[in-house]
Amino acid sequence: AMHDQAHGEVPNRIIEVDTAVVESFLGRIEDPEKSQKTELNIINDPAFRTIMVVGIKRTSLKDAASSQLNSMIHDTIKSIVKTSNKFKGSIVKQKLDYFLISFDSVSNAVLCALKIQEILNINTAHCATIKLNIGLSAGVPVTEKEGIFEDTIKMAERLCEVVKGQIVMSSEVRDLYESENLNIAINSKFVQALNPTDEKFISILMDYTEREWCNATLNADDFSKDLGYSKSQLYRKIISTTGKSPNNFIKEYRLNKALKLLNKKIENISEIAFETGFNSPAYFSKCFQETFGVLPSDYARELGSVS
Repeated sequence: AMHDQAHGEVPNRIIEVDTAVVESFLGRIEDPEKSQKTELNIINDPAFRTIMVVGIKRTSLKDAASSQLNSMIHDTIKSIVKTSNKFKGSIVKQKLDYFLISFDSVSNAVLCALKIQEILNINTAHCATIKLNIGLSAGVPVTEKEGIFEDTIKMAERLCEVVKGQIVMSSEVRDLYESENLNIAINSKFVQALNPTDEKFISILMDYTEREWCNATLNADDFSKDLGYSKSQLYRKIISTTGKSPNNFIKEYRLNKALKLLNKKIENISEIAFETGFNSPAYFSKCFQETFGVLPSDYARELGSVS
């Protein structure tokens, strides 16, 4: 009855959510005072939010235990927390290399991203070891997926992790920002805004990659065949959106998965190599060193891991 009075239609799906999770994304929701001459008490609070994902990466794993580098990362984390609070962002999840932040204002989300970018570029002007990427997407909490804001979070994560550019936003975030700011266009020098066609490509590409990445036989030919593109079309599309060739895209995705397993310290190098789709531990070690600047065995040893 409440849904019918608020929206004029009957809900076709109801899911149970954790109160703490709802508050993290939407803020504290309190029951309004009972309105006179109103049969039902309606909370008039739009649940549409802009979701920001911030990823912090090391471009090299040499001297992983460096106190100076770790201090710089902690300073970066403190700056992100301070800046998100300044722009009224709600931090939903925070790790050493990941932030999930919710905004009820698109403009605040975009301005926060630009400020974080500015602070990081100043703080790391003489250090190219830290790389920061930001993805911005917008949506409502409940879709066809079971999790709250699941579709929006997934898109923001993919924009952050996969698409080239330090700040990447969906077409919807760009359009909403420009409409809120008298059609002032976002400076493409600092922000990459995808068009709907590219967003769809990223979704298809990542859905397929997340299903097949651990298959050791997966290659660029499989991508073009299963995604419905010719080899030349696929190459141009991946290069334009991610900045990587199909083969390098697959390899980097697997290496990032391998790095996460190494950080967990529960498997040896050979197990991780085969688990992440590499044909041999030797080839895995070669690719890992080329990408991260250190052999996986040396990195694991420095972390006190099993090697």
